[in-house]
Amino acid sequence: MRSDTALGAIGNTPMVRLQGFEPEGGAEIWIKLEGGNPTGSYKDRMAVSVLTRAMERGALRPGDRVVEYTGGSTGTALACVAAVLGLRFTAVFSDAFSDSKRQAMEAFGAEVLVEPSDGTITPELIQRMKARAYALAEEPGSFYADQFGSPDVRAGYAPMGQEIAARLGCVDMLVSAVGTGAALMGTADGLAEAGQTPQVIALEPLQSPLLTTGQGGPHKVEGVGVGFEPPFLDRDRVSGIRAIDQDAGFAMCRRLAAEAGVFGGGSTGLNVAAAVELAGELGPGKRIVTFACDSGAKYLGGHIYG
Repeated sequence: MRSDTALGAIGNTPMVRLQGFEPEGGAEIWIKLEGGNPTGSYKDRMAVSVLTRAMERGALRPGDRVVEYTGGSTGTALACVAAVLGLRFTAVFSDAFSDSKRQAMEAFGAEVLVEPSDGTITPELIQRMKARAYALAEEPGSFYADQFGSPDVRAGYAPMGQEIAARLGCVDMLVSAVGTGAALMGTADGLAEAGQTPQVIALEPLQSPLLTTGQGGPHKVEGVGVGFEPPFLDRDRVSGIRAIDQDAGFAMCRRLAAEAGVFGGGSTGLNVAAAVELAGELGPGKRIVTFACDSGAKYLGGHIYG
């Protein structure tokens, strides 16, 4: 990966302590500000891993088309990396997601195909998006990025764990909402490589508690709660799974911005709402780490900050 392109700016994002959010007698809460990546999301880490490794092994060549179905952050990251590498990108998107994400993908030169919805993210919608992407990927000169299956996805997040360990040393708990599960598990991989084996807690929206009850449902937390078992979620390494009310997450987004200067989307709010709850249970002298998955700028004009 050339350091003199935008790809060299991916990673090494800052961390801040949310001291004002920590319950009395609770654990420290630290958050990694992934909105500092080039497209404003930790998905840049995945995109550069998948596309550069595919080019290295000859599965992708300049001028080829990359295809993926996406709620926007993955698509924006793939569009950006594809542009730098001389690739084309087609996203299967939906109007259930923030329109600013569609605009961002198009700004990076992507073709965006929109599946209609009733305004909520449902398992049926995700399956329609997936089927359309699969069909496109079968066309000549096309490459399916496979955000839910490629081993290069999880590997792309390992540096995040290494960065956390270098910054903090000891980490007692890692907490994150899951879509594919790759960011949570890849970060845990990187922490393990650095000698840290914290408890790993996966989160999902209470409105779509597939992992905790087996029953998915409509919700409004973009990028997580995809309606099927996250393919990278290793339940043997996960200490617990919690369902967090989406409205509590959205309220936390607004509080984070107003009180801590941390500007994130719905999954970030879900992460911190859970971290506050868990900090009270874990107790003093311990340290929880979670993610500000992306920038709140992606959600302006939507329901969170509207």
